[in-house]
Amino acid sequence: MADSTLRVAAVATPAATLPIVRSPGYWSNVLRRLRRDPVALGAGAVILLLIIVALLAPWITPADPYQASMLRRLRPIGTEGYPLGADELGRDMLSRLMVGARLSLFMGIVPVIAAFVIGSAVGILAGYAGGMTNTVIMRVVDVFFAFPSVLLAIALSGTLGAGILNAIISLTIVFIPQIVRVAESVTTQVRRSDYVDAARASGAGPVTIVRVHVLSNVLGPIFVYATSLISVSMILASGLSFLGLGVRPPEPEWGLMLNTLRTAIYTQPWVAALPGVMIFITSISFNLLSDGLRSAMEVKE
Repeated sequence: MADSTLRVAAVATPAATLPIVRSPGYWSNVLRRLRRDPVALGAGAVILLLIIVALLAPWITPADPYQASMLRRLRPIGTEGYPLGADELGRDMLSRLMVGARLSLFMGIVPVIAAFVIGSAVGILAGYAGGMTNTVIMRVVDVFFAFPSVLLAIALSGTLGAGILNAIISLTIVFIPQIVRVAESVTTQVRRSDYVDAARASGAGPVTIVRVHVLSNVLGPIFVYATSLISVSMILASGLSFLGLGVRPPEPEWGLMLNTLRTAIYTQPWVAALPGVMIFITSISFNLLSDGLRSAMEVKE
């Protein structure tokens, strides 16, 4: 009698009424695999160190990054009092690199965050709504894909004018279509899943389905893809500053420093290459961290 009561209760309580989301064990496996990836941990440590240096730069720089002296211009690496030399105006390179990390990281991360928020919302809307809504949104996105990212960023920055804010707006516009396409793709796959159909059949509304079932399954892949765009954003931001469309002198920024030091490439090549080395290290660190996150999230439940 007890067994038949249990069977009747099981039939009367459909599984579709229960939210089907990734269990806490999934994220525990992700963190465990990430901790076992020395490359991802090393890249994360480098990024964390750069962020700390950028935040504390005004208080820990060994010299004033804005103080110029033509008597000290283009000092080589290892000069007493100038461990990384001096730039074309005699300013301490180590101090300028430390302070320059603030703007370089800011211009690399902020456009990706803004594009992640806007692109995810638009992509999830397109993927879940489908039909004409999906067609209109994705055709507009395809228009942006007709232009290379570099040329589109330059064109937008040139139209809006030079400056940090305009450069951030331009980079955000460049990355939104890329995130929209990824968000639309993963949302379309989730929308066609059996558990979404079951939730819909049980009477769950679109808002509930998106909040409970869709977001928990699509934000992870979108976030991982967005982290891979940070390195691209830093390179594009540095390129805009190099062309005079981003940060303006005398603010230290790695791309702008490359521009001002390009005339010293034959006299002090190692000093002139330092901003490029910092851009390379930071970009490769974000790429390696993104690869580690992608591999860790491939854990099967």
